Amino acid sequence: MLHTVAAYDRMGEENAFAVLARATKLAAEGRDIINLGIGQPDFKTPEHIVEAAIKALRDGHHGYTPANGILPAREAVVRRTLTTTGVEVSPESVMIMPGGKPTMYAAITLFGEPGAEILYPDPGFPIYRSMIEFTGATPVPVPIREENGFAFSAAETLSLITDKTRLIILNSPANPTGGVTPKSEIDALVKGLADFPDVAVMSDEIYDVMTYDGERHTSLLTYPELRDRLIVLNGWSKTWAMTGWRMGWSIWPDGLIDKVRKLAVNCWSCVNAPSQFAGIAAIDGPQDAVDTMMAAFDARRKIVVERMNALPNVSCATPKGAFYAFPNVSATGWKAKPLASALLDDAGVALIGGPDFGILGEGYIRLSFANSAENIERAIERIGAFLEQPAP
Repeated sequence: MLHTVAAYDRMGEENAFAVLARATKLAAEGRDIINLGIGQPDFKTPEHIVEAAIKALRDGHHGYTPANGILPAREAVVRRTLTTTGVEVSPESVMIMPGGKPTMYAAITLFGEPGAEILYPDPGFPIYRSMIEFTGATPVPVPIREENGFAFSAAETLSLITDKTRLIILNSPANPTGGVTPKSEIDALVKGLADFPDVAVMSDEIYDVMTYDGERHTSLLTYPELRDRLIVLNGWSKTWAMTGWRMGWSIWPDGLIDKVRKLAVNCWSCVNAPSQFAGIAAIDGPQDAVDTMMAAFDARRKIVVERMNALPNVSCATPKGAFYAFPNVSATGWKAKPLASALLDDAGVALIGGPDFGILGEGYIRLSFANSAENIERAIERIGAFLEQPAP
């Protein structure tokens, strides 16, 4: 019998991919499935970005690249960071990553070990907790409450810090809730963290430009007092509809960047060259496609909120960011995961049950509005018809 290490048995999954596989299988069997489950834009990568990758291949960029990314790509991230945050960072602090998850893995494994505690948002992206448990550290959920507009509470977060806390993970705009934490709350958190100088912070800002109703994302980079312990996660996947390109970046403190570079050398060597040239074109090229996509998301968001709130025993807070709504279905009589499963099997609508995003996700379902307005309206009609049946 093969003896594997226990850490792999503690590792969780991202159920959105399981739901996608189930939805794809049902569609292949001839079922009409509307997928509001997967977290990726339904837009194509803009053409000038695709052409930049093709040109890079034709120009002979076929070999290894530096483990931290080619300098022009890192410089593009520097320019983009200055534009969006007003903060100038060094290209030497930037890592080009194969997506966003490697930054999570790197940050969590840097600080996670038995006896340590890591704070993470709940409901939140499921890989946070999965990787914390993989390291043997204790996951400490930071409640993300509907009554707070799905923003984290600085006071509650600070109250959870102990002498075992090594890392705090933050995410705004947030997956799965669509919450955007206001600057006043972030100010309070940063002020309180002065009392805990040995606690690192990872800020997942992958949805940074995806805000609505005049909301503005506040980057943790704008707080110089955190700079020597702050890790910022970002990337190309959401903003430029590049999920399959596996292109992310992160910004690291001077004391950690070389450790992460060595992890890259040991794990993935480098990010492929043509994707990095595509990433440069995304940042430096026209942003019309981004604006068009965000206008579509905004229109769909309004449809989701209006239609979901019209359903019996359903309430849906207005998401302020990302492209997700997190409707409250606790009054329907259904548990969230069985409801999501039944909606897929019986109504042909793919959604994600709230508990897949954490122990505090019960009573909610995640609905992605990265699908057409027509499909969203059809899906919500099906949800309404299904909910007219008595709950089990």
